[in-house]
Amino acid sequence: MKTPLLRLLILLLVLPTSTGTAAPLRNVILIIGDGFDDQHVTMGRNYLAGMSGTLRVDQLAFRAAVQVETLSVDGLPVYVADSANTATALATGTLTSIGRIGTNINDQDAQTIAELAMAAGLRVGLVTTSSITDATPASFLSHVSARSCEGPDEILGSTYYGIPQPACPQDARDNGGPGSIIEQLITSGAHVLLGGGQKFLNQTTIEGKKVHAVAEAEGFQVISDASALAAVDPNTRLLGVFDEETLPVRWRGTDGRTAEAAETSWLNQISDYLGEAKEPMPIACEANPDYGNTPSVAAMTEAALRHLSKDNAQGFFLMVESASIDKQSHKRDPCGSIGEIAQLEEALALATTFSEAHPDTLIIVTADHAQAAQILPEPSLYDKYPIPIYSPGLTARVQTPEGGLMRVNYATSNGFSEEHTGANVPLFSNEAGRSVLRPFMRQRDVHQAMRSFLLNDQVLSPGHSTTD
Repeated sequence: MKTPLLRLLILLLVLPTSTGTAAPLRNVILIIGDGFDDQHVTMGRNYLAGMSGTLRVDQLAFRAAVQVETLSVDGLPVYVADSANTATALATGTLTSIGRIGTNINDQDAQTIAELAMAAGLRVGLVTTSSITDATPASFLSHVSARSCEGPDEILGSTYYGIPQPACPQDARDNGGPGSIIEQLITSGAHVLLGGGQKFLNQTTIEGKKVHAVAEAEGFQVISDASALAAVDPNTRLLGVFDEETLPVRWRGTDGRTAEAAETSWLNQISDYLGEAKEPMPIACEANPDYGNTPSVAAMTEAALRHLSKDNAQGFFLMVESASIDKQSHKRDPCGSIGEIAQLEEALALATTFSEAHPDTLIIVTADHAQAAQILPEPSLYDKYPIPIYSPGLTARVQTPEGGLMRVNYATSNGFSEEHTGANVPLFSNEAGRSVLRPFMRQRDVHQAMRSFLLNDQVLSPGHSTTD
């Protein structure tokens, strides 16, 4: 909880000065590639630009490494994160435990940069290829004890693949709380919300109203057709949901193939030193037939920029998430991830063009955490040894446009989904970032950098450790 003194300090920081001199208009565009670690950056570069080429992120003026920090509920270090606690760190500067959305390890609300921006009169937008209620977007405008509490139906308990998920009874409106993630998002004061999550708008509140009706009463124009994006009046608040949950990805592997196990002969079952191993056949990246009329990240970003900047003398904060870099890596689908990286690049191109016309715009591209994919030698460095050599994980051998064969391996789990990994992640920024960013940072430092740029706020954020 915030003390009265802290609330007063925040208010003084975000109110206009009394000198009569208007503060310079500032914008922050934070682009999060979920799981966009250096392995995925390299995968994207190899496929989209060629081994010796450059991505748009590579052409930005500043690059840093970012340490990912996570705590257990007891305050002990945890070395592999999830999207909830890392997005919360970026949004609030607060270190927290896995699954928390906008709260610290004691489940106390932590004020987000989006909330601070709105308190200062700036507009806020969230764009994602996941459901707008998913962990990353949720962490910027909502506060619940568990990421699974996405809608009124889930906040008191739900299951996932038959496994009970954490409930948030203290957050439920039934018990006097602020409500589920979707209920908090639509009443947050945000100007633009774009992504998936139709199923949550169709749920019913405790007053018996559909969530989408509540959103309309809050002043949102609610759309579900991608073709309506360009036609919406830019003077209105915009809520667009274009799928039940996560949006379909643009690309897939040949005939929907993902990473596969090597085929080994029966002799190899007797001994690792006997028999033969046959690697999976190569795949190409092809159009995903399920993508259909799904709006691109670029189309959603363009709409968000139009709505956020229209007749706006105060500035804005925009978070854009390319969510399925991570989601497709969980599914061991490198083509799905690479297609999502291509979408991130297109959104970055729009952001860069916007920043050229609006110089006081900070662009940051980063990841929330590292993911499972690894690029391995093709063929193996030990291919000539007189024994069968193959990865114990699952492998996709991806044919690249420049004629190479990129071998992507997944080996973190024998279950239905790969796991996150614990490496630091990259950060890229335009020239505006040089004043507030450093070559090595923690995610809570990235929060403070965005806050300093947007609000000229040099005070340590509440989540900073006293042991720094």
